[in-house]
Amino acid sequence: MQAPPSKDGPRINEDIESRSVRLVGVDGEMLGVVTRMAALDAAAAAGLDLVEVSPNAEPPVCKLLDYGRFKYEAQKKKNEARKKQKVIEVKEIKLRPGIEQHDYEIKMKAARKFLENGDKVKVTMRFRGRELAHQDIGARVLVRVRDEFDELAKVEQLPRMEGRQMVMVIAPR
Repeated sequence: MQAPPSKDGPRINEDIESRSVRLVGVDGEMLGVVTRMAALDAAAAAGLDLVEVSPNAEPPVCKLLDYGRFKYEAQKKKNEARKKQKVIEVKEIKLRPGIEQHDYEIKMKAARKFLENGDKVKVTMRFRGRELAHQDIGARVLVRVRDEFDELAKVEQLPRMEGRQMVMVIAPR
């Protein structure tokens, strides 16, 4: 059994090392097992390339096709798949324990928008000075946030202290 291609992409034409190959024609019809030279002659007669599509098979499967077009189509498929991917970002909302009602509503509106766009939200409760002695007030605000987004999001990371801040991560359901 021979090694898979070492360069980028499949082996083509003279790079194919096997003595015999299973040849697939232009329209996808199976032409059978032929020698490498006969397959190269068939490719030259058709004005196409001989491309090794399955190097690990016994004998390797080769197909008659236009290699430039084959690479172009593969690149297009790859770009299309990348375009359809959704990258999940982590957006951050920063709060303070003594946050007023209107400020809280503004922050929750932004968090709701992030969750609806499919992003995770990191809710950070920052403590300063004597607020550190009253972490229960900050924890109550985070519980309020969790309860408000109960139907829209799930808590991915429960509130925990990291230095002078309490952090909670919520993700869309």
